[in-house]
Amino acid sequence: MTCLVDLFRPAIGFAAVKLLEEAGCTVEVPPLQVCCGQPAYNSGDRATTRAIAAQVIDAFEGYDAVVAPSGSCGGMLSHHYPGLFDDPVQKARAENLASRSYELMSFLVDVLGVTKVAAQYDGRVTYHDSCSGLRELGVKQQPRRLLASVGGLKLSEMESPEVCCGFGGTFCVKYPEISNAMVGEKSADIAATGADTLLAGDLGCLMNMAGKLQREGSAVRVRHVAEVLAGMGDQAAIGEPEGKR
Repeated sequence: MTCLVDLFRPAIGFAAVKLLEEAGCTVEVPPLQVCCGQPAYNSGDRATTRAIAAQVIDAFEGYDAVVAPSGSCGGMLSHHYPGLFDDPVQKARAENLASRSYELMSFLVDVLGVTKVAAQYDGRVTYHDSCSGLRELGVKQQPRRLLASVGGLKLSEMESPEVCCGFGGTFCVKYPEISNAMVGEKSADIAATGADTLLAGDLGCLMNMAGKLQREGSAVRVRHVAEVLAGMGDQAAIGEPEGKR
């Protein structure tokens, strides 16, 4: 479970577990797991990143697959962990974990062969392709394939769904003016679709876009794609008070 999901939107975690269990998986959430280390990695603190990665490797030892409802966390484990270690034993363990790590949509479609879900969502949605999931893990058609099976759902694509929303982990903190300009362009692209709901696979991106949309007074609701696919799309949207829809 990612840090942002755990702290800000646990419903995404429950939705991910529901989807995995419905696909026949036995799901465990190891209590020893911690942050994947991406904030430290993006800030250039390799020593702290290695210490965090070592604990994550220990926590997920022995599992067939490690699945995250986040392309950025999944990309960290899959792409960056092996390069953190010079010690051959620890490097081999990192490579083993990388080979077993997946983003949720990719795992459902590419590994488990899931082609449809039993969910209903009456609305017009648009989908944002989060950078890490798209560029590091190749997550593009998988969520759209599953969304096509959701009853009542209509997908309206943005003109530039693959363009970064400006979050970028620590980027939005280091370069707030640039980040705000980027998410402003994204909100305009979202509005042009006429969608009433924005979906994506990374909570960081979703929180960033939800904040901008709310500041602009937009009525567009924001949800993680797993919530809709798991039939949990009737709960409060990201950024809304609980109980509001």
